Amino acid sequence: MQNAQRVEDVSVKDITGEKESFEALLNESLGDIEDGFVGNVVEGTVLAVENDHVVVDVGLKSEGRIPLKEFGATIKREDIKAGDKVEVFVERMENREGEAVLSREKARREEAWVDLEKAHKKEEQVTGIIFSRVKGGFTVDLNGAVAFLPGSQVDIRPIRDVSPLMNTPQPFMILKMDRARGNIVVSRRAILEESRAEARSELVENIAEGQTLQGVVKNITDYGAFIDLGGVDGLLHVTDISWKRINHPSEALKVGETIEVQVIKFNEDNQRISLGMKQLEDDPWKDVESRFTVGQKIKGEVTNITDYGAFVDLGEGVEGLVHVSEMSWTKKNVHPGKIVSTSQDIEVMVLEIDGEKRRISLGLKQCTENPWNGFSDKHKVGDELEGEIRNITEFGLFVAIGDDIDGMVHMSDLSWEDSGEDAIKEFKKGEMLKVKILEIDPDKERVALGVKQLSDDPFAGALDGVTRGDTVTCKVTAITGGGIEVEVGDNLKGFIKKSDLSRERSEQRPDRFAVDEKVDAKIMKIDAKSRELSLSIKAREIEEDKKAMAEYGSSDSGASLGDILGAALKEKEGDDKPAKKAAAKKAAPKKKAAKKADEEE
Repeated sequence: MQNAQRVEDVSVKDITGEKESFEALLNESLGDIEDGFVGNVVEGTVLAVENDHVVVDVGLKSEGRIPLKEFGATIKREDIKAGDKVEVFVERMENREGEAVLSREKARREEAWVDLEKAHKKEEQVTGIIFSRVKGGFTVDLNGAVAFLPGSQVDIRPIRDVSPLMNTPQPFMILKMDRARGNIVVSRRAILEESRAEARSELVENIAEGQTLQGVVKNITDYGAFIDLGGVDGLLHVTDISWKRINHPSEALKVGETIEVQVIKFNEDNQRISLGMKQLEDDPWKDVESRFTVGQKIKGEVTNITDYGAFVDLGEGVEGLVHVSEMSWTKKNVHPGKIVSTSQDIEVMVLEIDGEKRRISLGLKQCTENPWNGFSDKHKVGDELEGEIRNITEFGLFVAIGDDIDGMVHMSDLSWEDSGEDAIKEFKKGEMLKVKILEIDPDKERVALGVKQLSDDPFAGALDGVTRGDTVTCKVTAITGGGIEVEVGDNLKGFIKKSDLSRERSEQRPDRFAVDEKVDAKIMKIDAKSRELSLSIKAREIEEDKKAMAEYGSSDSGASLGDILGAALKEKEGDDKPAKKAAAKKAAPKKKAAKKADEEE
């Protein structure tokens, strides 16, 4: 029994020791394996692709499952097959499920970092793929390493739509690397600027006026568009885009569009390039005079409307202008937009052709009947009509005398008595008015009308027997600072200026007269149209003095002017002889009398 017990104890002890030794050896062996795998990049074999994961065997006791997206943004499921060799990074020997934790992304990153560091030192280009947008820029896959692309480094100029650049392999330049933090900053703009500088240098050396080039519309302004010719920009002015009239370059061009242009002018000093598109086409104006004739009627489309008229497309790049004055026979001072509209097809007549100035004058109204000629054929001066007052202005009335024709009644033809604003106030817009035709002028598109001519002129006989130089008796009607207003008879009005109120300067005062006072004055001027007279008391007094001197004596005989006038007054009273006698006795010497007479004059 003791021996048996001893054997049993020995066996158990031996077995336990052997187990502990095997476990130690296994741990030592696995430790060596773990030291060679964990944290390192090893080569594995693809066993299968299940769902979105790739099963990889790296020689451990279990396989690892790697997400498909870690193989690259452009890698698809069908691109990976069983048996493919792939390098992976071993993160842990196993996870909770007993599977090896592997990473293709970290393996690619480790590989990429080595290559990227070499490229960065040598300042070489690297290839990457923009695969997502982040704050301030984009993320780029550099064959496994993730880099940041700032928005300012995407292109030379701002780009609104970057979708064409996404998921496409492109060259980049590494600006900054920090392996400790895992940061990489790249630039696409640096690559473009480098290639642009080379292209610009080559383009500037070979550019010549008349050369045809392809370019991309870079920017559009009100006056034209800037075209990128591949390293250098040229200006395409709006007037050189098309032979047709273009209001804004955006009507014919779009940003990003590739177009063909011709070099019109190249300034070597400042390297400014002027471009043209229309120069690549035949000039439609070179044979315009053979294609169109004056008086020809042609249909066209309204392309543009301005304050002064409308432009009409006559075909093949030729446009003509219908001036606002040639749009309607009757509608005056109307905006062209109220007569025609953009894109409207109209018939016009060619009025004038100027091939040198590239101008064609067109007429719209000439394609319709002239209502002024029709009116002239149906009516004559003196006819009486009735029409609606369509408009009232400061100088008269416009009265409808036809479907689209208005005649004008000048304010001077409204009333025989009133004139100016007083006469216009009596009429209202929209009321019917009877008028008389005074004048018809179809060429000037004008018909003169009158209202007062419908009745007899109450002043028709007022001027009969009234002539310039007559002395008449007037009644003062008003006193002003410049003179007095008077009335001659029942219908004639007159005015006596302040300087004509008396021959004596001290008596030339309007305030010495009173309203309704009667005075005698000489007619100096007759205005038959206004029926107003200009009169003068001063002229009447001088005329009476001369007449008295001629009849009753003269200063040459030695009589004074006072004696002569006194004699004239006494003659009127019937005592003529004593007056003459008194004048003779008091006569002064000849020279003295002559001097006084000159002073009086």
